[in-house]
Amino acid sequence: MKNLSDQEMADRLDNCKKATFLIEKQQLEGITTKEESELEYHLNICEMCRVYEKQSSVINRFVKKITGAGKSEFKLDDRFKEELQKQINTRNNESSRKG
Repeated sequence: MKNLSDQEMADRLDNCKKATFLIEKQQLEGITTKEESELEYHLNICEMCRVYEKQSSVINRFVKKITGAGKSEFKLDDRFKEELQKQINTRNNESSRKG
């Protein structure tokens, strides 16, 4: 992986944040054709988001199976989401330093 400038890294993280949002939206309620094209393009160039998509799909299927619900009413609390985002950012930063 080439060394990225701070701006390139920020752009990449913004794109990954949008992609992970679209992945979740797609699995839970569906996305527009435009969003689907954007997501497909991003997934073609981002291995981390492809892995995220697979993991998210497994988790969502498991939750649906144990709750017996077609659509889950479970939501992660904001504190948990913030902590998870911090961990993702830390790992992204570590990966970019190694690359």
